[in-house]
Amino acid sequence: MEKLKVSFKINGEETVLYVAPNRTLLEMIREDLKLSGTKEGCGIGDCGACTVLLDGVPVNSCLVLAPEIDGKEVVTIEGLAQDGKLHPIQEAFLNENALQCGFCTPGMVISSYALLKRNENPSEDDIKEALSGNLCRCTGYTKIIEAVKKASSWLKGGK
Repeated sequence: MEKLKVSFKINGEETVLYVAPNRTLLEMIREDLKLSGTKEGCGIGDCGACTVLLDGVPVNSCLVLAPEIDGKEVVTIEGLAQDGKLHPIQEAFLNENALQCGFCTPGMVISSYALLKRNENPSEDDIKEALSGNLCRCTGYTKIIEAVKKASSWLKGGK
């Protein structure tokens, strides 16, 4: 199968890869770029474990073909931390014990990041709606919602 050239920016770095036309963005991120933070859960777009930002919009990377991202920007969970320091959303998840088993956490954090970029004062319903595509099979969403509220407060300068 002939590979296609794909030029894109991932976590702030310009990147060029040659990929098979049927390769998913998830496969490219995990296998070609060795960024293992993005998880494969269901592989059919139901669980949200593979959520990344594509031009600022959360998408299930298992449903996006790698050639579709040509000319676009991707942000993975690895792209949120800066200079070895966790993003405030990541810190809030830690602080609120919202990690649970951790498998869904990268997708939850990316969806929360997208929410807080467009709405710095989300209501609990806003948070629930933003995270509705991300499933947690551990214990529930209470701590996750509290973490997003805390991150919102921290990002606005609160303690």
